[in-house]
Amino acid sequence: MKDGCRITPLAVMVLALLREGDMHPYEMIRLMRQRHEDRLVTLTNGTLYHTVGRLTAAGLLAEVGTDREGNRPERTTYTLTADGRDAVVRWVRHELARIDHPTEFRVALAESHNLPRPEVAELLAARREALAAEHAMHRDGLVKARSREVPEQYLVEIDRQAALLDAELRWTDTFLARLGDTVWGPPRDNAPAEAPTHREATHA
Repeated sequence: MKDGCRITPLAVMVLALLREGDMHPYEMIRLMRQRHEDRLVTLTNGTLYHTVGRLTAAGLLAEVGTDREGNRPERTTYTLTADGRDAVVRWVRHELARIDHPTEFRVALAESHNLPRPEVAELLAARREALAAEHAMHRDGLVKARSREVPEQYLVEIDRQAALLDAELRWTDTFLARLGDTVWGPPRDNAPAEAPTHREATHA
């Protein structure tokens, strides 16, 4: 991979999408919109085409041909390179355990099936430890503030964050408990997935 190509959440989603097979940008954006991936990232024709161009220049995608239907402009089809596959794994591995990049975490979680199941469990367990420490800090802060009779109006945001952290801890525990029974693994390169992907499951 050439230096200077920043891997954005949208770029990771494009690279991961091409694990399902070669396609042109029009098909990429059609599938991503159909699968409601704009829940996770800002998705426009301009940003998608720009991202594909950057990834191609960086050697993570490669052109494999063009086609034309009727009077429509030519469409270039892209394939995922070995560096592109590696970039997905490295990015997901880097972001999955973090608690300070919420957008990146959501995309990393959505693409976590690109990592081996044991590694996902390990990374999420590490993230749980960080979440638990953050939750304890908020919880203890609330207890101290209320013992000092700090007006509740000043504690609203802290209380909300403590509740969100508690919910995320409970979700993480539940997911880790059922991860072993969950169908796992990316689709074979250039072949349909044998099981519904996370994207398809959102609108099954």
